[in-house]
Amino acid sequence: MTSHQTTQTMKPATAAKKLGVYLEATPAEFREGVVSRAELNALQADPPEWLQELRRNGPHPRPVVAAKLGVSIAGLARGGVADALTTEQIEELKQESPEWLQKERATQAEVRKEAVRIKERNAARAEQGRGPRS
Repeated sequence: MTSHQTTQTMKPATAAKKLGVYLEATPAEFREGVVSRAELNALQADPPEWLQELRRNGPHPRPVVAAKLGVSIAGLARGGVADALTTEQIEELKQESPEWLQKERATQAEVRKEAVRIKERNAARAEQGRGPRS
C-alpha cells in the first residue's frame, strides 16, 4: 500500500495573515485561489515584487498598523482607526502624535512592563521551588 500526502492548502485570507499583508490589496489571482503550504513558503522565501511593495508601503492590516504605532489593536479601535493604513499614513500619525496615540502608547508600555514583572515573579517562584528545602 502506498501512502500519498495530500497538499495542505489554505484560504487566501489565512495566507495574507501569515504574510502580514492586507488581503484586499493583494492581486486578484491571490485573492481568488487557494494557497498551498509550498506556495506560502515560496512567497516567504522569495517574495515577488507585489508582496515586497505591500510590505514596504501598505496598505497594512490592523495588526501591522498597531505594531508600527506601538499600540494594541483595541487601542487602534479606541483611537478611531478601523481601516488599513499605508506606511505614509502611519508616519503622518506618528508625526502628528494625537492625544489618543500618546495615551495608547503609554497604556501599551504599562502592559509590557507588567508582563515583564509577572514573568520575573514567576521565574523567581520557580527558582525558589527548586532550591534546597529546610
